[in-house]
Amino acid sequence: MADPERARKMADRIKVIIAKRLERGLRDPRLGFVTITDVKVTGDLQHASVFYTVYGSIEERTDSAAALKAATGLMRSEVGKNITARLTPSIEFIADGIPENAALIDDLLREAHDRDSATEDGKGTATYAGDADPYKKPRDYDLDDDSADADDSDEASTPKH
Repeated sequence: MADPERARKMADRIKVIIAKRLERGLRDPRLGFVTITDVKVTGDLQHASVFYTVYGSIEERTDSAAALKAATGLMRSEVGKNITARLTPSIEFIADGIPENAALIDDLLREAHDRDSATEDGKGTATYAGDADPYKKPRDYDLDDDSADADDSDEASTPKH
């Protein structure tokens, strides 16, 4: 197994090589506006997963996926020419779900904001379910009541002759 640092460096190099090759263009008209987002290389440096996004509609995404799949051999030979490794890793193109995940997160944040606004609006008309102040507090005894009780208790404790 190779050093993880070496695998990371090779992944970075493969990302640059493939991006430059896509920048120069492929002869496939199906290829849309593709961005390479990440490359992961296995620990033994035998396989590279290339993550990409495509700007455009679902049809453009599927066409670009087909074009990249068809160009896998060309990309692998390009990578083999430009890296200094004994073996050229196999390449697999994987559509990155970042835009879909970002849209989902935006929707969830918007929903949370709407719920917070509804809660804030309802705060003005809200009433307590029980007492306004549900916490127990020490009792305040009236001084008049205490002195009367104290006089009675003194008389009861002293024997009468």
